[in-house]
Amino acid sequence: QVQLVESGGGLVQPGGSLRLSCAASLSIFSIYAMDWYRQAPGKQRELVATINSGRSTNYADSVKDRFTISRDNAKKTVYLQMNSLKPEDTAVYYCKAGLGNLNYWGQGTQVTVSS
Repeated sequence: QVQLVESGGGLVQPGGSLRLSCAASLSIFSIYAMDWYRQAPGKQRELVATINSGRSTNYADSVKDRFTISRDNAKKTVYLQMNSLKPEDTAVYYCKAGLGNLNYWGQGTQVTVSS
């Protein structure tokens, strides 16, 4: 059974930083595209950042130049470094592994940005 486990969320003040991690129990992690999504209360889940097997990355406009996605294939882990956090970044953050029609989701980790 595939499991994705996120960690690193918490409460941070505006302007602060957090690093999220997502550890995956995928047998061949390196071939999967890995995404970070987030869902704020009352809003739809939105794609935040993605990194493919070739390590190409893409970001939502709202997080460009503040967030960085990276992956460590040896550790089967994807990271999301979040800097200059804003209250509007408050959400549950989910990681997703994708390969063709296969998609696996983590359970989410809460990020709250508040003074």
